[in-house]
Amino acid sequence: MGNLKKEFEKCKHPNSRRIKSVSKKAKRMNNKHKKQLGHAIKSNMMGEKLSWFLGQIEEDRAEPLTPQEFIDLIDEYLHRFDDELEQIKIKQSISKNRSTQHFARESAIKMTLDREVGEFNGGGMEFLNLCDPIKFKSLMDWDGNAINIQHLKFELISRGSLERLKAKGEMDIE
Repeated sequence: MGNLKKEFEKCKHPNSRRIKSVSKKAKRMNNKHKKQLGHAIKSNMMGEKLSWFLGQIEEDRAEPLTPQEFIDLIDEYLHRFDDELEQIKIKQSISKNRSTQHFARESAIKMTLDREVGEFNGGGMEFLNLCDPIKFKSLMDWDGNAINIQHLKFELISRGSLERLKAKGEMDIE
């Protein structure tokens, strides 16, 4: 970027071809940086989600989750902010003057939960299928690094797909 600044300072006329090419390079570098930043944010969010699930599963567990256990675990994940929302409501009920004090946090939590619940009940949320032994093992072997998330194979997991998998498993038992 420092090299671009020097080139920019050397230019005499504001509408010259040289200025236009330098500004084009600067825009391209800026867009590239924004794109890399977006991938990093997505990896961090997915890393937080994976670490939460990893914390809920017993460390010595070797066999993958059953579809019902996976549904219960996702429901527990979707209710992870209930305590915080309850604390916000208690604070709002105590002091009427400060009823909007935690409004930003409350609305962020509600937007996140609405989106995640909609994804899970609808088309599916992007996650590892923990009913699959290979993907379950890859989660258990994951070192917690956000960079290594790109090596994990995600799929869309929905309530309907897990219930179909559960019904299929019950039919196989009979």
